[in-house]
Amino acid sequence: MGGGWGGGRGRGGRGGRARRGDVRAAVLLLLAETPRNGYQIIQELDDRSRGAWKPSPGSVYPVLQQLEDEGLVVSGAADVGRLYRITDAGSSYVDSHRDEMGKPWEEAANAVSPPAMELAQLIPQVLGAIKQVLHAGNERQIRQASTVLTETRRALYRILAEDEPNSAAEGTDSVEDADT
Repeated sequence: MGGGWGGGRGRGGRGGRARRGDVRAAVLLLLAETPRNGYQIIQELDDRSRGAWKPSPGSVYPVLQQLEDEGLVVSGAADVGRLYRITDAGSSYVDSHRDEMGKPWEEAANAVSPPAMELAQLIPQVLGAIKQVLHAGNERQIRQASTVLTETRRALYRILAEDEPNSAAEGTDSVEDADT
């Protein structure tokens, strides 16, 4: 499901990239509601999928161009960049295919396990705390934060390796440090 977090299906992760048809359906369904620019489409999919699917511009803009080439959407300059709106032909297409199009953002959200969603939602919280330490912390606090993050990174790799916390042998540091 493009540009996000998680592993493969069945392991609590997100699954793979969204199929081109999923992006196409999502774009058409969103434009059937209201005109939007590409960034607004990406943000809306991120919001509706509860963070599980935030397609990249590289997957959204080619679909918008293809839909424009097919006469299903039109674009024009606006204060918020290029604004895309659905045409009458696009509305007819959505109306006649709505059932098979489903709600791709719900499918993306449902493909993520609750523990994976909870873990992913911690990422911006941790980044916010790091920014605060960098902004307001003294050198000792910054060093302490760096130590905590290094220990956390190693602990996460131990989880994946299914090792016990005290079994972090020197040999594991080389693999862990390679991802620094």
